[in-house]
Amino acid sequence: MNINQDSFLILFSYIEEHSTSPLSSEDKEFIRELFVYKKIGRKQFFLKQGEICKYCGFISNGAMKQYSVDDLGKENVINLYLENWWVADRESLLGSKPTIYNIEACEDTEILMISQEGIKEMTKVPAFNELTKRLDMNHGIAMQNRVNNAISLPAVERYNNLFKTHPAFLQRFPQHLIASYLGITKETLSRIRKQK
Repeated sequence: MNINQDSFLILFSYIEEHSTSPLSSEDKEFIRELFVYKKIGRKQFFLKQGEICKYCGFISNGAMKQYSVDDLGKENVINLYLENWWVADRESLLGSKPTIYNIEACEDTEILMISQEGIKEMTKVPAFNELTKRLDMNHGIAMQNRVNNAISLPAVERYNNLFKTHPAFLQRFPQHLIASYLGITKETLSRIRKQK
């Protein structure tokens, strides 16, 4: 079985895991027609600032970061992504406007990409339709929690929450990215980790 096939098997498994509707063989063939497999090397981009996001991606293998760059050239990490996560700039994708973000591979990454038109076509697949509704709801909750944590919790509690909810982040991403994601300095993160 080739890598491309493995990526689709991971996607099928993910959809069925997060839906009460099974995928038929026709559904799977339909999905294969709408998604495009792509390999993105470490430090290569899925999306660059100023581009219009044309695809939503499903990560079958690898890790990515979404960030903006401020006037001083500092990266501000907005999101971190691992396997079985969806990646895109929703505002750019849905509004067809240039993104203010970069989405970059932190390690060699395999991704299945689907266009906005493809996503609309995918609503014909009951399992995918159910999945997207659940993802939209979960995304809203996650963003609300992330903003609340950023403005109301001290650094050590933000770190502890990340450790509880996404322990793999701490293994897969370098400290400077974790610090940026938490909105703290590398030095503060280092002090917190030493206290553990």
